[in-house]
Amino acid sequence: MSRRLVIDLAATHAAWRIAARSVTAIQAALPGDWDVVDVRAPAVSAGDGGVGGPDAISAATGAEVYLGFGVPAGVVAAGRGTLRWIHSGTAGVGSGLAALRGTGVLLTNSAGVHAEPIADWVIAAIGYFARGLDRAVAAQALGRWTKQEFEALTMPVPELRDLRVGILGLGGIGTAVARRALALDMSVAGVRRRPARGGPPGTRWVGGLDDLPRLASESDCLVIAAPHTDATGGAVSRQVLERLPRHAVVVNVSRGSLLDEAALLDLIDQGRLRGAALDVFTVEPLPPEHPFWGHPRILVSPHVSAVTNRFWERETALIVDNIKRYLAGAPLTNVVDLEAGY
Repeated sequence: MSRRLVIDLAATHAAWRIAARSVTAIQAALPGDWDVVDVRAPAVSAGDGGVGGPDAISAATGAEVYLGFGVPAGVVAAGRGTLRWIHSGTAGVGSGLAALRGTGVLLTNSAGVHAEPIADWVIAAIGYFARGLDRAVAAQALGRWTKQEFEALTMPVPELRDLRVGILGLGGIGTAVARRALALDMSVAGVRRRPARGGPPGTRWVGGLDDLPRLASESDCLVIAAPHTDATGGAVSRQVLERLPRHAVVVNVSRGSLLDEAALLDLIDQGRLRGAALDVFTVEPLPPEHPFWGHPRILVSPHVSAVTNRFWERETALIVDNIKRYLAGAPLTNVVDLEAGY
């Protein structure tokens, strides 16, 4: 009897849509007794995925492996009794975890795949504020030559090596940010769920979530790179934001649910904080009337920090390597802890 692997990765957007060469590579990694079903119906890759259309649910009936975006409850139900492994092309897994608890199905995600482009985006955002590019953009829109205002040092214009970067979440993304910041001679500290795992060589200190207030007080730039869990939801509260030094910058590439957006806006308007670079929001798309849109000291990015031409290069390598591990009975890469949420 043949075994079945379902590919449900025909995303509506080109950046996430699986390429034909990737399908071929996945097929080549499997022995001849496997059937590969490539679902061509458009798959929802936005957010944490987890939608799963009728074609995918039909293909998942009797399937052993499902490769898609998120954890569609319909796929889990259709594969009950045969499904052994789900791989998500997203970094987060959202509410789909509930459908898997108690089933014995392994879940892997693509967190590390997104680390490099997101880390590039973070460093660009830090430089955007540190070197006053936000002020230059605002002046350009008004046709103003503001050389004297820069030279008056009415607002700090630090060099990157003078910045202290604090990172909430030192997983794949946070670690990639830390490596880049350290290479540019920035000072780096962070907090993570398992502090004993530390950070890249040169990191000043790594603590647990209880150390977030300390991290904020020592950070000129606070980078939010942790997944959303019961423990991290709302973690960057007003109390934490108020611990940041004057003229600090907040960068969020995680989920909007980790950050008190109203408090952030208030503190920026008070002149307590330099600004913020936000790629994620509590409500997405960001509503047209939201004050973030027109704010001169908030950089709004439409949840695209992970977009790169090289996504399928990394994603295919991860999937193929995990297929080989799965067939050999070896531990898989990026296994999600269903209780922790990542």
